[in-house]
Amino acid sequence: MNKILKKANCKLNVTGPVLTVVMDGVGLAPDNAGNAVKLAYTPTLDMLMSKYPMVKLKAHGTAVGLPSDDDMGNSEVGHNALGSGQVFAQGAKLVSQSIESGKMFASDTWKEIVANVLKNNSTLHFIGLFSDGNVHSHIDHLKAMMTEAKKEGVKRVRVHILLDGRDVGETSALDYVRPFEQFMAQLRGDDFDVCIASGGGRMKITMDRYEADWSMVERGWHTHVLGEGEQFESAEQAITEYRKRYNVIDQDLPPFVIAKDGKPVGPVMDGDSVIFYNFRGDRAIEISLAFDSENFDKFDRVRYPKVVYAGMLEYDGDRHIPKKYLVNPPEITNTMSEYLSDTGVSELAISETQKFGHVTYFWNGNKSGKFNDELETYIEVPSDIVPFEQRPWMKCAEITDKLIECMKSGKYKYLRVNFPNGDMVGHTGNMLATQCAMEALDLQLKRIIDIVDQLKGVALITADHGNADEMYEMDKKGNFKTNKDGSYKAKTSHTLNPVPCIIYDNNYSEDYDVKPDEGKFGLSNVAATMVNLMGYEAPDMWDASLITLKK
Repeated sequence: MNKILKKANCKLNVTGPVLTVVMDGVGLAPDNAGNAVKLAYTPTLDMLMSKYPMVKLKAHGTAVGLPSDDDMGNSEVGHNALGSGQVFAQGAKLVSQSIESGKMFASDTWKEIVANVLKNNSTLHFIGLFSDGNVHSHIDHLKAMMTEAKKEGVKRVRVHILLDGRDVGETSALDYVRPFEQFMAQLRGDDFDVCIASGGGRMKITMDRYEADWSMVERGWHTHVLGEGEQFESAEQAITEYRKRYNVIDQDLPPFVIAKDGKPVGPVMDGDSVIFYNFRGDRAIEISLAFDSENFDKFDRVRYPKVVYAGMLEYDGDRHIPKKYLVNPPEITNTMSEYLSDTGVSELAISETQKFGHVTYFWNGNKSGKFNDELETYIEVPSDIVPFEQRPWMKCAEITDKLIECMKSGKYKYLRVNFPNGDMVGHTGNMLATQCAMEALDLQLKRIIDIVDQLKGVALITADHGNADEMYEMDKKGNFKTNKDGSYKAKTSHTLNPVPCIIYDNNYSEDYDVKPDEGKFGLSNVAATMVNLMGYEAPDMWDASLITLKK
């Protein structure tokens, strides 16, 4: 069925391009010593916020389909909401509901996972991000599966932990490891052998995305599967030793292997079952390919064990990665791109590698392909493979170069662009680098709005969640937490703050009214706004537009 937008009965007739700019990780927070967005020299952004209509958008919690408003937003769910104009129950909520209802354990995949280890008297392995950040995973999901596995007669479980320090406190690893060791001790018995087998920082091993650095996955494979790497008696010993040895936060800790008598306690062997328990897809696809692919050429796996492998969700619905999964992902339909394609509107999506999938795959409702090859153009600017704090400007200038070229071509009516700087550099916890990232972005915003004016277009400038707006951890009283040396404790996670939504329009603003900001709008209100600015009515299933068109 064609999804064609109806022309709106209004005066608005934008002759130039209509543009959505996503400043990834740029939220709105109080002006204080921890706000890199405010501390940076950003004359363009300051001018936009003061002179043009701005609505604060909710970008976390229930506004983006997460279980509660205590849950920080992320780029995945943020772009789902931006691109679909709707709020869908997302990964964490889906998994929690599936566990609570028993659907997960009644699924064919779970039954196959368990039956395989029972038949072979083999090991069930769990690999995933080890925290309660609720962005990629949640430790409670892991505990629930381990408890159920014991209940169903599984005899041996090994856990391979990817340390966070990004969606939770930067050096909080032991706050999870120690209680987890107690949890395992309670489960452990003569008929149930369970322990941590390997681990490492999430930005060192396993959790690469968009094929930016396959060597991360290779290191993870050697650690988890082959059991190769520096050996320790326990995860706590590894973390403690590495912290003494290296001045890095949890996400950057090197890989480690738990061993007894010089032998790794949990390599993956023929006949085992493996569950990758992250629910978010972008950093789960590559390791899933390594487990699932007979013909694999990204690195030498050395040994390819015959296992039953499953992901928590289907991480890529078009390519069906992985082949087996425990929970069905949300079915996101009636997206903005579907409607624009069927209506005959030409589109451009552009970012660098780090966020290319967000402005394409996630924007399109977890669909990796295009809806119309002739009308849609995707441009990926390759990201540098370096620590982001070393080049905080990232590829924002190169992205803007290509964006301006495409705007001037006249080929595209609608364009969307993601600048990763605020998020990717914000995650490093480096205040100076994040200020630099914001200043680099600001330079590009000026270039873009100048071209928007030249071409008589309109731009909506927003973000998918906060990050750079809170660079230091705060206590419940709002005071900054400090390290032993008195310095402020870096915050590397996303924030719960709203994000700006600025409508930049020097030509047509008399043809519509911006609705009053009453704190009720979220990211899902952007899609309807964009099609309104193009002169179309929004579909009924979308959340309301931020503007009212004048007839």
